[in-house]
Amino acid sequence: MSERNWAIIGPGAIAAEFAQTLHASGRKIYGVGSRSLERAQAFANKNHIEKAYGNYDELLNDPAIDIIYLSTPHSNHYSYLLKCLESGKHVLCEKAITVSSRQLDPVIRYAKQKRLIVAEAMTIYHMPLYQKLQEVVESGVIGKVKMVNVTFGSLKPHDVNNRFFNMNLAGGALLDIGTYALSFVRFFLSSQPDEILTTVKPFETGVDEQSGIILKNSDDQMAVITLTMRAKLPKRGIVTGDKAYLTVDNFPRADKATITYPDGRTETIEVGSTAKAMVYEYDYMNAVVNKEFDEQTLPLTDSVMKIMTNVRDQWGIRYPFE
Repeated sequence: MSERNWAIIGPGAIAAEFAQTLHASGRKIYGVGSRSLERAQAFANKNHIEKAYGNYDELLNDPAIDIIYLSTPHSNHYSYLLKCLESGKHVLCEKAITVSSRQLDPVIRYAKQKRLIVAEAMTIYHMPLYQKLQEVVESGVIGKVKMVNVTFGSLKPHDVNNRFFNMNLAGGALLDIGTYALSFVRFFLSSQPDEILTTVKPFETGVDEQSGIILKNSDDQMAVITLTMRAKLPKRGIVTGDKAYLTVDNFPRADKATITYPDGRTETIEVGSTAKAMVYEYDYMNAVVNKEFDEQTLPLTDSVMKIMTNVRDQWGIRYPFE
């Protein structure tokens, strides 16, 4: 596999985790950019990165850089995605990749026009466990998939100034944790939902605090999603067939799942490593850019974004910058 030079835009906590995880696995990040050279250099020194850039334009104009890991707040992903593509860079973008399909659609078109790869850093699409579970489902072990149920509750402190509740930063449960839940759902549904029912309780700032979403597609598969930012719920996904059901706990970076049969028998499947979640994303992106196989996750990302856009339109929640 040809080595590609990666650079980080948005040197925050998730980017630090990305860089440290890759370094621990013997992989490299070439550069990091920030609006402050001092901050970029400090991040580079701490995270074993070769080059630091004092602004994003300088980074994007460096021809040595092939792939951008974009980890700024998702409220500005759209503008940075376009700038990266304009500069001829492939992009692995943290989730949510944009705030709506109205933003994602032009990004997809522009990437296709520029013959560049854009993918979302959605761990579910890259964890080895999910490739194995896809094989399990296709083999008929659990029978025909009938329903998917997902719960995800994150107990955030009641703080109107926190980014999770900030309308200007596209806060709310849907784009923060709902993107995981819907990605899990969409991975196992055989087609795009065409019926979407939902209800929401807004937080006092106007973002979505908690919600329920029900989906149904033309194959008569249904999904039920429960989300909240002000109460703890297990990160649990259940895929129900007419012969058995799959349970995946801590599903965003899971390396273990359980099959439960009607007679109570269980079977455990263990594949991959939770600790290597970001390594799988990095290796996948390198392989796609090197044309070892075609990018396959963007259609799922696009599907999820269309669902989230429909849901938020039903709620009537729009961010000030939209």
